[in-house]
Amino acid sequence: MNPQLKGVEGVEGTYIFDLRVSNRALKLNRFFWQMIGKDWRDRFLADGEGLMTEAGLDDREKDLVRNRDWLGLIKHGASFFVLEKFARVSKATNMEVYAIMRGESLEEFLETRRVPDAR
Repeated sequence: MNPQLKGVEGVEGTYIFDLRVSNRALKLNRFFWQMIGKDWRDRFLADGEGLMTEAGLDDREKDLVRNRDWLGLIKHGASFFVLEKFARVSKATNMEVYAIMRGESLEEFLETRRVPDAR
């Protein structure tokens, strides 16, 4: 275990992204990274199932993508930085994704912010 992570594992809501997790979710993260390209985004919107299969995603990963299970994707090993690209394709804002990850409505989540009216 990485000594820098000692004690972090017990912190609720913390999901470690280390080499082991990165390697396990490599295909998924590459799939999301490709969302920077218009052609890839268009292909996803036209035939998401085919593109997920072409990218080598397993059934669990496909399910997480289909359901837009943001927290499940993070727990599985999706990097938030590439997940943001997928959120844009899904027409979801960061604030909406954060709210969903916390099990809250967008309005409930915004009330917890220091500037609740900021979107």
